[in-house]
Amino acid sequence: MKRNTADRLINGIEWLAALFVGIVALNIFAAVVLRKFFSASIPDAYDFGRMLLGILIFWGIAATSYRGGHITVDLLWTASNPRWRRIIDIFATLVLLFVVIVQTAMLFDKVRGTYVDHVLTYDLNIPTWPFYAIAWAGDVSAVVLIAIRTWRLIVNPDSLHEERAEQHVTE
Repeated sequence: MKRNTADRLINGIEWLAALFVGIVALNIFAAVVLRKFFSASIPDAYDFGRMLLGILIFWGIAATSYRGGHITVDLLWTASNPRWRRIIDIFATLVLLFVVIVQTAMLFDKVRGTYVDHVLTYDLNIPTWPFYAIAWAGDVSAVVLIAIRTWRLIVNPDSLHEERAEQHVTE
């Protein structure tokens, strides 16, 4: 299968989401091991964990939005013919795109607010805005991927079905 720029971008975003899962797991594992066996703690482990989970959530939204891996209710969709299924898919994706664009704008306001207010972590006094900015970048990635999905649904919906079939074969 020939991979174009959009496919490489999608793959890169999915790998970043997976990387953040690993970082969150490593942070939790290290904090638990240090606390249990050495009676020590990582400074700002709670703040890092909280902010890393936020980053993970927004990058996870990006990863699942393109593939359609999120929870759906397909009662009407399964009862429809292929033409109406495509219309439902396009409408649902456009609604998702609108919601995520609004969410991205609101999250940018949070990034700006934490930067302007100079919000710091409790123990190490590290600025929190870079964590919020990384989460915001995940939300921007979600907007890009949902826009690509919308475009492909409108222009070439079969390409998404082929990707889904290939994904099931490799799993």
